[in-house]
Amino acid sequence: MGGRWGRGARWRARPGPAGQATVELALVLPICLALLMLLVQVALLARDEIRVVHAARVAVREAALTSEQRRVVAVVARALPRARVRVLRRGGPGEDVEVEVAFTARTDLPLIGDLLPDPTLRSRAVQRVER
Repeated sequence: MGGRWGRGARWRARPGPAGQATVELALVLPICLALLMLLVQVALLARDEIRVVHAARVAVREAALTSEQRRVVAVVARALPRARVRVLRRGGPGEDVEVEVAFTARTDLPLIGDLLPDPTLRSRAVQRVER
């Protein structure tokens, strides 16, 4: 019963590449997760930007058809809740109408959302008045 692990021998952990890889993973994993969360937050902001542009297009289309501000606001509220809309100028038939939509995008992902301010996204659209 001699040999390497004789009676009363104690197991000793040997330093090796497996332990080193575990430590490196423990150090790098939080940074990788933070970068991934940041990437997701940027993608959500890009989505909100597209929604603001769409809301401006819908609003200017409605403003080209009617001069009623409440209808323009209602159309934007359906397309993008919490958005603010302004008709900047509106001429008569054949002239331009210009609309601006503003939306405060929330950056509320855990950890990353606290580091980034909530940006206000804006979009303007112009179209000829039809009626």
